[in-house]
Amino acid sequence: MSLKVQRPAVLSDQNQSEALVLLLSTNFSSFQIWLTFAPVADQSAQYLKVSLDAINWLSLVYMVVAIPLSFGTTWMLDTLGLRITLILGSWLNMLGAMLRLVGQPYAVSDDMRFLVVMLGQTLCALAQPLIIFTPTKVAALWFPDHQRATANMIASMSNPLGILLANVISPLIAKSSAEIPMLAYGAPTCIICFLATLGIRTSQPPTPPSASAESSGSEPFVQGLKLLLKNKAYLVLLLCFGSGIAVFTCFSTLLEQVLCVRGYTNDFAGLCGALFIVFGIVGAGALGLYVDKTKKFIEATKINMGLTALACVAFSVVSLMPRQKFAVAAVCSLFGLFGFSIYPVAMELSVECSYPVGEATSAGLVFVSGQVQSVLYIIVLQALTTRLADSPQSTCGDAAFSWRVPLMVLAGLCSFFCCIFIVFFHSRYRRLEAEQEASYRPKRGNSTAAPSAET
Repeated sequence: MSLKVQRPAVLSDQNQSEALVLLLSTNFSSFQIWLTFAPVADQSAQYLKVSLDAINWLSLVYMVVAIPLSFGTTWMLDTLGLRITLILGSWLNMLGAMLRLVGQPYAVSDDMRFLVVMLGQTLCALAQPLIIFTPTKVAALWFPDHQRATANMIASMSNPLGILLANVISPLIAKSSAEIPMLAYGAPTCIICFLATLGIRTSQPPTPPSASAESSGSEPFVQGLKLLLKNKAYLVLLLCFGSGIAVFTCFSTLLEQVLCVRGYTNDFAGLCGALFIVFGIVGAGALGLYVDKTKKFIEATKINMGLTALACVAFSVVSLMPRQKFAVAAVCSLFGLFGFSIYPVAMELSVECSYPVGEATSAGLVFVSGQVQSVLYIIVLQALTTRLADSPQSTCGDAAFSWRVPLMVLAGLCSFFCCIFIVFFHSRYRRLEAEQEASYRPKRGNSTAAPSAET
């Protein structure tokens, strides 16, 4: 495989903005639907007449579906392109949201209500891999090397914005179980689907912004998988950052259930979730700009992973203390500041350490690892809970569970994989090296060999 020497491309700011806005919208919608019911788990369980474990499966279905579907999605992005993949994802997301509307009291019987809502969530879950893998691909195809990390950050942070909306809106709307049907709104997804269908006209700009963009995805899919499995640095990133994704999935899904045991309300849990995300977006913005200027992907990721592990340990302690709102809110803010900011940088790092494998394949497998570990973590953490015989402070409703042991296990896992990453992850920046070689030799030939993806 070779990199053609590419003149610096001047892309239309309008085209870049349109690509980012459409990507932001579809990602935002997908993640908002994912966690619609998690911030009001107790009320949702009462309305749908199921257990809290069943409500958790409305979130878990996203991970279960994503695991097998992700391989097809990475192939679609690297082979069929962004346009087809994003449009298909937006349509599936819209159909799932509309099906959730059918699960209203006037439309189906009480016995069928949860099944219909679960079917709608499953359709939306089918859409998420088609949408969530795209930021790294858009950054690679539409932006030059000095803007890629920032573009990836902007696109990726639409995910927590969707979670933020769910954490804020759901507790405000659904004060009781009777108000849960108001959460099944479908109009935003219809609008976004319409905009995506008409607005996404091409998968990439007419002039590639960099040499690597011109050859993006040209490595055959199966061959790319083989190269990744031989790349030791990538495998360390796959395991450790996948664990990080699982930790944040557990936090987003189980936050309300953890805090209600100590007397914290759903509104306060929603506030903590919002602070977690807002500070995460601030951290991601600062880190994305820093990495774009310095190219210190590895140093930034290792430092932030260490700080994230400390924040996770702190959360496992303060969340078990009653009447400590300030401490809980502060730790949630720090957890988001250090943890969420890693996501776009780590996705760029997955491409840098695995080049010339396609961006969707390298970043997509990291996401698959996160989904597999998310399912395992949530199931294990739920199994480790114990019912409390007496909990006078609880605002959980009918049943209160102790989360002391699960939180200790979560903090231990986060710390363990953080240490593994800091000690064992070492890699060159292969994509940057290939682009620099191409730019340094404009007169000595039309191409230069790209570095092998193996370590």
